[in-house]
Amino acid sequence: MADLHIVRAHTLGFAKARKIAFDWAEQVEREFGMECTYEEGRSADLVRFTRSGVQGELHVTKDKFELDARLGFLLGAFKGRIEAEVVKLLDTMLPHEAAAKPVARKAAPRK
Repeated sequence: MADLHIVRAHTLGFAKARKIAFDWAEQVEREFGMECTYEEGRSADLVRFTRSGVQGELHVTKDKFELDARLGFLLGAFKGRIEAEVVKLLDTMLPHEAAAKPVARKAAPRK
């Protein structure tokens, strides 16, 4: 079995992130034949998805999307390709300006 773990930070806030996650669930149902359930929470939502050979969860918060999936034996051979498609879909759905930028740190002064 192969595992996928993908994290995407964002600056959308919870309401907009929830909308994107719901749209993501609809799209993976359509494109990949997934069966999704969406659970809304106070500070986080959970999208559970499954189909033959795949099961996983997408955790949605005000500042990140975190996807964990387990691929069965047959799909595990295609882990790289599947991961690339999942990343591409999620990155396409996130507005570029909403992606959290890494914080630049000043170098320590030399002695």
